[in-house]
Amino acid sequence: MLLLHLLAATIWVGGHLILALAILPRALRRQSVAELLQYESAYERIGLPALLIQVISGVMLAHTVVPDIGRWVDLSDPIGRLVGLKLGLLALTAVFALDARLRLIPRLSSSRLTALAWHIIPVTVISVLFVVVGLSFRTGWFV
Repeated sequence: MLLLHLLAATIWVGGHLILALAILPRALRRQSVAELLQYESAYERIGLPALLIQVISGVMLAHTVVPDIGRWVDLSDPIGRLVGLKLGLLALTAVFALDARLRLIPRLSSSRLTALAWHIIPVTVISVLFVVVGLSFRTGWFV
């Protein structure tokens, strides 16, 4: 389960880093909606299944490590705190993704690229934080 989780995380985080560090700056310079949409449509086919695999495997891993679901958001429990952080990051990701998908992308134009960038950058930072918090299960950084 951990291997599936890590492979899916590699796709999710790597895709967002490529988007934020390579595709987005070029699209903003050129004011090219087409470049962003082309990447988004290609990435979406593997990125969204990767996210789904992460959510399912993450819930299974959390249940293995902390069988009592009530402890998943218990701030006094070090492992529960990490699970809660992951769930919070997932909720933030969902908010940004839904807003982008429902409000920005359907009406995307060169004048709205900056608004989309303000979604892409936080989601990329959040995806890296997922990795840091996940690593904390082994290292104890945020415990």
